[in-house]
Amino acid sequence: MSKIILYGAEWCPDCKRSMSFFDSKNIKYRYIDIDKEPGASDKVAEINNGMKSIPTIIFEDGSVLVEPSNVELAKKIAQ
Repeated sequence: MSKIILYGAEWCPDCKRSMSFFDSKNIKYRYIDIDKEPGASDKVAEINNGMKSIPTIIFEDGSVLVEPSNVELAKKIAQ
């Protein structure tokens, strides 16, 4: 199972961009659609202090990026 979890939704362009970034780098991730997965929307709100901001991406080290740019994603995976 992937060590990266991406919470998102089909209608979210930033989610699609983040997934495309990971796909282009052959980085495995688990995608959880907050509109389809029971409790996922609540989990995102819990992580983001009540805000349902997506994409919310949780990394193997426990760090979280919310609505990251491709530059931020590139910096994170280079660590």
